[in-house]
Amino acid sequence: MTRTLVIASLAAVGLVTVGCGDGGRQETTSSTTQPTTGMTSVGPATAGTAGSTSTTGDTTVKFDSQQETSGGMGCNADIGCTDKIDLLFVIDNSGTMAEEQENLARNFPLLIQRLEELKDSEGNMVNPDVQIMVTTTDFGNQLCTPFQKHEPEKGAPITTGCNDRIDRFTGLDPNNPVMVPQACTNVCPMDVVPQGNPFIHFWGPGQDENNIPDVPPADINNDGQDDSEVAQALACLGPQGIDGCGYESPLENMMQALNPDAPWNKGGEPFLRDGALLAIVIVTDEADCSIKDPSVMNDPMFQEVDPDDNMPKPTSAVCWNAGVTCTGPDQNGVYSNCTSSANDKLQPIDRYTGFLIDYLRETKKKEVIMLGILGVPKVTEHNPNPPFEPTMGGVMDLVYRDWIDGQYPGGDILPDEWMAGVTAADKEFDFGIGPGCTGEDGNGGFTGQAIPPVRVKEVCEALNIDNGDGTTDIRCCIESICDTDFSAAIDCLTGIIGESIQIPG
Repeated sequence: MTRTLVIASLAAVGLVTVGCGDGGRQETTSSTTQPTTGMTSVGPATAGTAGSTSTTGDTTVKFDSQQETSGGMGCNADIGCTDKIDLLFVIDNSGTMAEEQENLARNFPLLIQRLEELKDSEGNMVNPDVQIMVTTTDFGNQLCTPFQKHEPEKGAPITTGCNDRIDRFTGLDPNNPVMVPQACTNVCPMDVVPQGNPFIHFWGPGQDENNIPDVPPADINNDGQDDSEVAQALACLGPQGIDGCGYESPLENMMQALNPDAPWNKGGEPFLRDGALLAIVIVTDEADCSIKDPSVMNDPMFQEVDPDDNMPKPTSAVCWNAGVTCTGPDQNGVYSNCTSSANDKLQPIDRYTGFLIDYLRETKKKEVIMLGILGVPKVTEHNPNPPFEPTMGGVMDLVYRDWIDGQYPGGDILPDEWMAGVTAADKEFDFGIGPGCTGEDGNGGFTGQAIPPVRVKEVCEALNIDNGDGTTDIRCCIESICDTDFSAAIDCLTGIIGESIQIPG
């Protein structure tokens, strides 16, 4: 199979589809230009101290020292009472995410219904005041810049409906562009967007009050029932298209979306509200590539060898190789003890755990939870009771291993790629690690393959609370992006919210 540097560059931004991932070979360094908000470093040593500062280079981040106090009777003194929920979606907008975006959008009516019916751990109706913001995993990259048709979001909220962005559902390959407008139009026949704020806001039982205009009825999930205007708006904001940069940076984009200095988090109606429970949903099919040092892309230590010429070159494998450390492989190509690396090439994990736990949870008294829809095997069993967390399959079945040659299911190569001459060596070159899951559509086709998570998984699992008595309060749920139905993920998300929220009174 002949490869060229042109194809390599296209693959990096999702122009060459390789399984469920969209990374490919890249010939220039990535950009780590900081957002204009100036947040550059938040770590546990400083973020948990009221009024503390964190300095990196010439940039100092100062945090508000004001702390929330707990409210009504029966509330945990460590985390304030609230009926407010701030829900952030960070959605991969790279070249292989169309089916997953549509899948997610079809489950938005269920999400809104679950939030409307939300009960706390005592069985009391919450009737929450909810804000929902959507952003992408695109933080930008010098390689992507020549091909991209838009500025990377870098955590900024999506404010337009997907029909208004319909050109973003066309891939970037000028010779053979993939076109998937149905990932938008199937769930958003007419754009519905919030008014007044760059995010959806609804409150009161049955969504009596919201910032969505009156719209004609629409059935998003084809269940025969018209869905609310709030669900319609979320289904229009949610699909992001497939023209985003192939170096997905969900953790950094999450961080910048929650940056207290960002314009959408300041003023009279901020997204990130004092005292509100914060729920984060990360949806991606690749390893996190939140880069700190752009020289990583030129370092042969983190590159894979091109099987065509036996030369090391930068591909999406750099993100895995620089971001994860494992023992192995053993004789079966299986790795063990895979953890995030501490080599200063990618942003350190404690940048994110320090902000979410030490600053938001400990200092600002906000409960923080996370749902990751990631490259793990399908969950085969859930807790039948709240918070409905996975109890079998999923992360518990995740194996880190090399790609296996041969056509799926005997090997890892999907049939169309196998027929095109793709080998396990090609896939190792592209990604550096074997698939965490393979998605089948139930009709003999495939939705793709996804790279296993380590960095996002660690951040998510760090949110769980060890009670010191052998019990754990679940604050993290990880489901499979290869699943054909994300409804269990929605149940887990809202189940954790219900178990962790403490309403006033």
